Amino acid sequence: MIRLDIDPDRIDPRAIRRAVAVLHDGGVAAYPTDTVYALGCALEARKATEKIYRVKKMDRHHRLALICPDVATAAQFGHFTRDAYRLARRLLPGPYTFVVPATADVPRTVLDRKRRQVGLRVPNHPIALALARELGRPLLTTSAGATLDDTLTAYGTAVDVAIDGGPTLGEPSTVLRVDADGVEVLREGAGPIDW
Repeated sequence: MIRLDIDPDRIDPRAIRRAVAVLHDGGVAAYPTDTVYALGCALEARKATEKIYRVKKMDRHHRLALICPDVATAAQFGHFTRDAYRLARRLLPGPYTFVVPATADVPRTVLDRKRRQVGLRVPNHPIALALARELGRPLLTTSAGATLDDTLTAYGTAVDVAIDGGPTLGEPSTVLRVDADGVEVLREGAGPIDW
């Protein structure tokens, strides 16, 4: 496992490129977001995806979310109504996951099959955003731990590159299902719901 210390206030592009090279090779990364540390891999990395499901002992019905570098990219993978897009522009980047109808660009392994929906995040964290930008497509992701040490203690056997970016909030994102029927809070987390 490669361990990288990256200061979120002064991103080292070489360190980001090194981490992304591991992702391009089908590896799993542990990295900080604006809420918690996450496990992530490239969207098309099937073996890495399986590794994440296995190490987290996740039910196959539990879908991984996509970390996007901005709302415009998120809109390529999810159908946002006009009101949903306005809400996303107001709340993102931030500690929210938007569950919206998926576009054809979303792989089936990521979809909620009954509803054909996808969870999309644009975290307010420079390391997570730099990884998604450098990768050139969203990161397939799931929450892992409040700190990097917690994450590695629990899931280190699956991690190929670990990025220490300092402390996080230690609380998962607020999950919102947003569609033509309105907004439904699926999970209250770090993002306030009094918008």
